[in-house]
Amino acid sequence: MTEQNIYKHKALVSRADRESRNGHRSFVLWFTGLSGAGKSTLAHAVEQRLFERNCVTFVFDGDNVRHGLCSDLGFSERDREENIRRIGEMAKLFTEAGTIAITAFISPIHKDRDRVRALFQPGEFVEVYCRCTLETCEQRDVKGLYAKARKGVIANFTGISSHYEPPQNPELVVDTDQGSLDECVEKVIAYLEVHGLVKN
Repeated sequence: MTEQNIYKHKALVSRADRESRNGHRSFVLWFTGLSGAGKSTLAHAVEQRLFERNCVTFVFDGDNVRHGLCSDLGFSERDREENIRRIGEMAKLFTEAGTIAITAFISPIHKDRDRVRALFQPGEFVEVYCRCTLETCEQRDVKGLYAKARKGVIANFTGISSHYEPPQNPELVVDTDQGSLDECVEKVIAYLEVHGLVKN
């Protein structure tokens, strides 16, 4: 099948229809940061808070996605790029369905995150940088990954043998090594309220 034989069908139920029924806008909340920075913990806690407000949400977690959608990918630079590309496209579909798509991925490279941002209209892609020192991330290291990376058991590990490019202009920076989880959640929710993404 060639591209000229692929057609895009127009849905009878629009995104606006879905947002109206849900009572909130749909958008992407993109958490990025080092392994151990608290992305998944914060993403799920924010989702719980939004769910309690009757928001329609879904969290895409890095490890969970690699068990299915991206199980064929490794951790080379090319595979990581493809991993983020797929997540971006999936997040786009979820926003079209009226859902608040919440993602928790290291997503270490600027251009990969910017490529995902380009899929969305201004204000629909909220990049949240979970800022945390490498030392703290290593201390948390509940999976033992940093220790293995230090020993050379794991190659291309972000922060040790592979670089991380911090966001230059994220919508929000959360210092996850300084505040409590509740404080971090409140900071995210406050941003969403101030910018009209969720109701007060």
